[in-house]
Amino acid sequence: MLYNLHVKNLALIKEQEIEFSKGLNILTGETGAGKSVVIGSVNLALGGKADPSLIRTGEEYALVELTFGELEDLQKDLLKEMDIPLEDDGTLVIQRKIMPGRSVSKVSGESVTARQLKDIGNILINIHGQNDHQELLQKKKHMEILDGYCEHELSSLFGVLSDDYKTMKELEKELAESDIDESARIREQELLEFEIGEIEDANIVPGEDKDLESLYHKMVNSRKISESVYAVAAMINSGEGEENASDMVGRAVRELSSVVNYDEALNDLLSQLSDVENLLSDFGHSLSGYMKDLEFDDETYRSTEERLNTLNHLKDKYGGSLEAVLKYRDEKQARLDALTDLDAHRNRLMKELSEKQSKVLLTCSKISDIRKKGAGALSKELIDALIDLNFLDVKFEIDVRSDEANVTARGFDDVEFMISTNPGEALRPLDQIASGGELSRIMLALKTVVADKDDISTLIFDEIDAGISGKTAWKVSAKLGELSREHQIICITHLPQIAAMADEHFMIEKGLMDGRTVTGIHRLDEDASIRELARLLGGDTITEAVLTNAKEMRDMAKEQKEVKK
Repeated sequence: MLYNLHVKNLALIKEQEIEFSKGLNILTGETGAGKSVVIGSVNLALGGKADPSLIRTGEEYALVELTFGELEDLQKDLLKEMDIPLEDDGTLVIQRKIMPGRSVSKVSGESVTARQLKDIGNILINIHGQNDHQELLQKKKHMEILDGYCEHELSSLFGVLSDDYKTMKELEKELAESDIDESARIREQELLEFEIGEIEDANIVPGEDKDLESLYHKMVNSRKISESVYAVAAMINSGEGEENASDMVGRAVRELSSVVNYDEALNDLLSQLSDVENLLSDFGHSLSGYMKDLEFDDETYRSTEERLNTLNHLKDKYGGSLEAVLKYRDEKQARLDALTDLDAHRNRLMKELSEKQSKVLLTCSKISDIRKKGAGALSKELIDALIDLNFLDVKFEIDVRSDEANVTARGFDDVEFMISTNPGEALRPLDQIASGGELSRIMLALKTVVADKDDISTLIFDEIDAGISGKTAWKVSAKLGELSREHQIICITHLPQIAAMADEHFMIEKGLMDGRTVTGIHRLDEDASIRELARLLGGDTITEAVLTNAKEMRDMAKEQKEVKK
């Protein structure tokens, strides 16, 4: 669940903190007070688009921080797979700092990307915005909802179908490319033979270009190397009559040896000096060996240069490395083999494609059967939920139509929600019947049904009450109360019927601070909550009658919650 929301310097919010509780958390306030900014800040913390214009005027940054706790085991497992650590107390802290030109996101103190934030958000919370119910008018959303309902049965099949579908499309492409006339086949075959021959004539050995480049670099710089090496040799061991390091160290050894018998402490110094003499001698031998191999004849230089030119030409033409060149040769050899006996190649492709198509259709059929079975179960649950939401005579079906000629990576089904809200009317597509208020209730019904099948414990509804009033509003209120028994619900509303059902009630309002407009968020006690209900009922003028009505409404909501327990 979401424990805490901390917002600083965002839009009209200077700094606010909300401690949410379990159950139904209601947010109310005047239009324009900043209710949607609160929900928007949650979206922002979970990877939403960071618009620098949201930073409060005069401030350098905006900050949103979310603290989650009491996570489900599956949520913990999914976060662990993403290498997202929890705090020592089992909580998860998400922080996003927005600055002009960039934003910084951290989870439990570790930096994450916006994509990771969205993935984490999908694990922790489900947000239903004001316009989300419009998605119900799109058939692709219907498929998404049904597949989510059947997720446990479908997930493994989708994995199999995805791999087989990809292979099937590759075979189709290869088969289409093999359908060429004889003259085109001959031209391509001649080109392939030339390219393969050019590569094979080079007798490439993987890695040889690196060795040759090192040798070539050494040869190009051989004069400079020689000058330095001979200078070092002269310093270490020059010709007769010239003082050098070896002679000087040897003389030093002899000098120290002549007095070592007078003081045992000199033995260690003599030993160290003798080691230096030996090291110089070994170094001189190694240097002499290097000097012998330093000379390069012109033929070696030319052959190395020509070989490098050949290899670099092939890399430029067929790939960025010798390994890529060899891979290119193997691919073209396979293509040449296919062209050499094109009929046999096409027959093999057609056989493989036919087998793969059969396998894909079989998997699609299994997926379709699961969808159709799930559609019946989901329709029944949705009808029950819609009746609870004051759809007095409703028919609802999920139409799953299969078309083997229209296969995709998600199967061959077309899914559409069909509804009838009046007696005697035939079922028709949802987008032809449902009003805005009906769509809101249908979405709530879907959330109620699907919520029991997932492990997301926190649901946010931004004005789920759009287009409803009266008895229907009470029905929606009751459904939210029912849903909040097993989930944490955070809901923005304008309706007193819904606000009356609150377990925790928050007031969002504008005010002045230091001559500037700010949005404030306050937890309401019982009396303050009743006064806010009265405002929602009666507007600015709150009479005793309106207050009495508000208290009665609050008492009715409490009684209804007690009955449902």
